Amino acid sequence: MKRDLSRLASSEFDLVVIGGGIFGACAAWDAAQRGLSVALIDRGDFCSVTSAHHLKMVHGGIRYLQHGDIYRLRQSSGERRAFLRIAPHLVKPLPIVIPTYGIGMKGKGVLRLGMGLYDVLTADRNRGIADPARHVPSGKMIGADDVLRMFPGVPKNGLTGAGVFCDGQIQNPPRFVLAILISAVQSGAQIANYVEATGFVRRGAHVVALKVRDALSGSDFEIRARVVLNATGPFAERLLNRALDTRLTPKGVYSRDASFVVRRKLLHHAHALAIQGKTRDPDAKFSRGARHLFVAPWRDYTLVGVWHVVWDKDPDSVNVSDEELETFITEVNEACPSLGIRLDDVSLWNAGLVPFGQNVPGSRDLRYGHRSRLIDHAIADGIENLVTLIGVRFTTGRFEAERAIDLVLRKLNREPRACRTAVTPVFGGDTKQFDPYVRHAVAEVRGDLPEPVIENLVATYGTGYRQVIRHISEDQSLGQRIGLSSAIKAQIIHAVHKEMAHNLSDVVFRRTDLATGDYPGRGALRQCAELLAAELGWAEPRIHHEIQSVIKGFRSARVKEVDGIDTAVAA
Repeated sequence: MKRDLSRLASSEFDLVVIGGGIFGACAAWDAAQRGLSVALIDRGDFCSVTSAHHLKMVHGGIRYLQHGDIYRLRQSSGERRAFLRIAPHLVKPLPIVIPTYGIGMKGKGVLRLGMGLYDVLTADRNRGIADPARHVPSGKMIGADDVLRMFPGVPKNGLTGAGVFCDGQIQNPPRFVLAILISAVQSGAQIANYVEATGFVRRGAHVVALKVRDALSGSDFEIRARVVLNATGPFAERLLNRALDTRLTPKGVYSRDASFVVRRKLLHHAHALAIQGKTRDPDAKFSRGARHLFVAPWRDYTLVGVWHVVWDKDPDSVNVSDEELETFITEVNEACPSLGIRLDDVSLWNAGLVPFGQNVPGSRDLRYGHRSRLIDHAIADGIENLVTLIGVRFTTGRFEAERAIDLVLRKLNREPRACRTAVTPVFGGDTKQFDPYVRHAVAEVRGDLPEPVIENLVATYGTGYRQVIRHISEDQSLGQRIGLSSAIKAQIIHAVHKEMAHNLSDVVFRRTDLATGDYPGRGALRQCAELLAAELGWAEPRIHHEIQSVIKGFRSARVKEVDGIDTAVAA
């Protein structure tokens, strides 16, 4: 991955993609695989906004049974299958327990029937997945005693048992998107972060180039393209408004989907727990009551969510206050008091904007968005060579990108070529069977690095882990751990040399897992910043600034707890 702006400025591309989240990344990879010349830019770092900040789940669509939406159920199951197949180092099955109570809609019988129907409708859910450990099993029912053994604190009154089904869970969403982008580069795409689209160059009704600004140097230039794909999610409409005075009809409505990270494991089990919250789904044709919230183990942490609110403010201003977190925590503790979550347990929150349904202002029970928006502006606005894709869920990023590239090929009058991204392993994903691959890697490298470090390297880079280890052969000190984590110094160097990292946030939030679950401490941040300073020529004021920028991603109380007398102000 090389940030070659001169090549962007001097070439003409079949397609320029704006936005380096899951939808843009998949589109660039698909287009490059299908033989198009492709460029992709992002105004910040890749996967630094919505695509990074969610519950890390790949939904197989079981809840769409309640809506009678079989199309979306099948689509979601197919995309879960694709993710498990192409990125086995980053995506794995996650069993989820749904307790049942009494009889009727909340009872065992109805849930057993629904899960059985889902299994029939997704009978092909494991087709093409070579690794048995990445297969999604059929749903099953368990008794009340089994539920209480797994989760002793589940409310017992009326408990009859539970249903158990599987979805997917992502080890690290930014690494997943980065693996797709590296795959796009290997297929010929040119990509660059910190390049902002500021406008469009038009010749009559045709868009012929993109005006951009290098956020690192401030210089302006143009990227010529036969088609432009605007894949900037909740920022797509703002770009269209500012650059073309074009507005979507109807105007998009967005939900701030929020969850939070607890810095320890709450469940002491490999299963997630579904609990009922306080709001209902008004679109459900078959309702079991309130919507489910999920308490899910994730690495050494626990993820809890998701909550929704209509967000009509600037998309750059998304935040979750401590007061809101207190409300969320109260709702979870009322549903399952034994969890005993406190605000001090929360290390950070995740939130991003996704398309939502149409809701009356002040509604408590909100309608979700159901479909992504793919807009051909030649039809919508008379603007040729411009397409906008606003995706509704991370899970469907690959599928919706395929639809967008099908449209781009038609606009370019190219012969249709089959999309291969559902069956082609991403960079690092060609492991056949992941667990044996990890064991082989440990046996191969043991003695040079501790086992937890090797396991973390393979879980982060897949088959690409050896590229990181090569740095250690040049400098043995790069095998040292950073702080108390399993990350090593070589990963910081690799991020700069091979993965287009430009600052400390890029490294600790997106190239490694150092700060994705909890505040790693000022000492660890200082280690990383000093390594970056040596590579990028930073002086002490820049080091201090970079550390403070990362600290802002965490709750101030958490920073003070870890750093002791540190009085830095965080979120």
